[in-house]
Amino acid sequence: MLADTGYAHRIAAHWALPLRALGANIVTDLHPYDRGPKGTFAGAIASNGNLYCPATPQALLELSPLARSATTDDIKAHDQMTAEASRYKLGRISADDQDGYHRVACPAEMGKVRCPLREESLGLSHQRPEVTGPPDHQPRCCTQRTITVPPEVAAKTAQKHDYPSAVHRHSYARRTAVERTFSTTKDRASNDMTRGWCRVMGVTAISLFVAATFVVRNQRIIDSFEARQAEDRRRIDAGLPPKTRKRRRKTLGDLVGAAAASAPP
Repeated sequence: MLADTGYAHRIAAHWALPLRALGANIVTDLHPYDRGPKGTFAGAIASNGNLYCPATPQALLELSPLARSATTDDIKAHDQMTAEASRYKLGRISADDQDGYHRVACPAEMGKVRCPLREESLGLSHQRPEVTGPPDHQPRCCTQRTITVPPEVAAKTAQKHDYPSAVHRHSYARRTAVERTFSTTKDRASNDMTRGWCRVMGVTAISLFVAATFVVRNQRIIDSFEARQAEDRRRIDAGLPPKTRKRRRKTLGDLVGAAAASAPP
């Protein structure tokens, strides 16, 4: 289930929990108010839908999604930060049971970080991050090898991929294609699915009509794509560059240039 922040910010009992009860995997863009640390459970920090070691650096807990203007270097640095944050995450060792409970293990127990509270983890490679300031009063997530997490923990924000990692970003990017598919399917210039588009009653009949509509839409998109590819090959064979879309609007630079050209000497 792909969803934007407008849905993700809803009360968990009205959106996220019913979806999980139906077996859906949620991939969503978290609302700004839901990002970052949001309390603790058994000493572990709840942040961005996951539980993290209490010694996790604060900067890793407050990571936000990439800006649209992010450069290649920005993307690389951001992906490194999210990968570092995943080292401190308590890892799942079981799937949700029928009541929504699951078990997670300490990251040092899973060999992702070095921690003085887990002596066996100090034998790991120094390439792994090391916990330098474990809590003085060890919470349950540090004294037990695993803990059981109830469904109310991160009920709204828990999802399939770590937020806002590269895997999450690539998965959530499919939403653009989904929105484009619905917009072209409901375009009255091609196939109209607005209210009153058919006079058939019943879920089965409507489902059949909708399925046929999407088949026609997909075939139209494929035919258009193949026609563009054939035209590009023809132009390349003729020594011409591939055809590009014409500019449909004027930019600020165009307006400034036109004003400068018509200005008095």
